[in-house]
Amino acid sequence: MTALAPVLQAFFTDRLIAQRQVSGHTVASYRDTFRLLLAFAQQRTGTTPCDLRLEDLDAGLVGAFLEHLRGDRHNGARTRNARLAAIRSLFRYAALRHPENAALIQRVLAIPPARFDKTVVSFLTCREAEALLAAPDLARWVGRRDHALLAVAIQTGLRVSELTALTRADVHLGTGPHVRCTGKGRKERCTPLTTQVARALRAWLDERGGGQGDPLFPTVRRQNRAGGMSHTRQQDRFASCAAALCGRPGYVAGSSICAGSRATRARSGHITRRRIALSVHHDQKGRFAWRQQASARRLLG
Repeated sequence: MTALAPVLQAFFTDRLIAQRQVSGHTVASYRDTFRLLLAFAQQRTGTTPCDLRLEDLDAGLVGAFLEHLRGDRHNGARTRNARLAAIRSLFRYAALRHPENAALIQRVLAIPPARFDKTVVSFLTCREAEALLAAPDLARWVGRRDHALLAVAIQTGLRVSELTALTRADVHLGTGPHVRCTGKGRKERCTPLTTQVARALRAWLDERGGGQGDPLFPTVRRQNRAGGMSHTRQQDRFASCAAALCGRPGYVAGSSICAGSRATRARSGHITRRRIALSVHHDQKGRFAWRQQASARRLLG
């Protein structure tokens, strides 16, 4: 019999934090997964989490937990697969420490991820990008901030998490204007800015004020203090401006759409796919293929 508690603790402290040095977001995601799993196992088996054994988390219980996520919690396939990935990571770690449970671990690792439909991410035409930039009310402070935010998003294709993490120090508006950020995968990225976007940012920074460490796009309540916009609020700004897109009712603009727009404009200028993939923060050309498919389908459709 193998106690689950020491395996689970060593997985977090030794494997995730000490060896792999994963980000805090990954640790939080894995923590939430096992919090849900342990609560479900306790309800199912009547055993408290501190008394659970590794043998209690067999393929049957894990499969029931995944069905519980879909049926009772109404989670989608992507969330279900993320939870399954965390569980499989734990069992791969346990396989090296407890080979006596190899058969049980093999059955859990054999649980396949759920399949789901992948929506083709489109892009903005030049006319639509202009309409999106014209949507904010420039007579208000919030409108001027949103105009600068959307201009940076459309030009750079940064993810929402990267946009919300930008500070004044990340923007260079001298010779060769550009934006620097540390994004997904802890990769430092440097994205050039056009003259028009640099002009908009320069005007915004003159009004914004603050120190070099202050957020580039603060909330209304934090105009003069540290603390940028949250991911949800950032997404809301995209959605609120989507109504300005002509001829596309119900269209929702997001950071992926902006990245696709940047890629499409660059491709029309005969820039190689490899350079475009790096400019929109995809290190491999294969991960960039879906943007090319989106462009072709829209142009042909």
